[in-house]
Amino acid sequence: MNPELVVQIYAWTALGVGIILGLAALGSAVGWGMICSRYIEGIARQPELRGQLIGQTLFTGGLMESFPFIVLGMSMWFIFSNPFVSQIAKHLTH
Repeated sequence: MNPELVVQIYAWTALGVGIILGLAALGSAVGWGMICSRYIEGIARQPELRGQLIGQTLFTGGLMESFPFIVLGMSMWFIFSNPFVSQIAKHLTH
């Protein structure tokens, strides 16, 4: 297989992974902002529920925080065990 083709595949994969990770971080940040704004709004409406709301806020925030790490794991798979290179090699040999 042509080494330049392999380099191009890895370069485009790295670019795609960078964009995906950036969007995952942006989505998580926007999610956290929405969660916290709703938390403050809930306390303003019913201050007696502050204890219950903080628990739900932290739980939901933990779910929101796990999303970029899941995307990071998938991105590492694309970077270190690039499935595109093996597929291109298989199609070029046939």
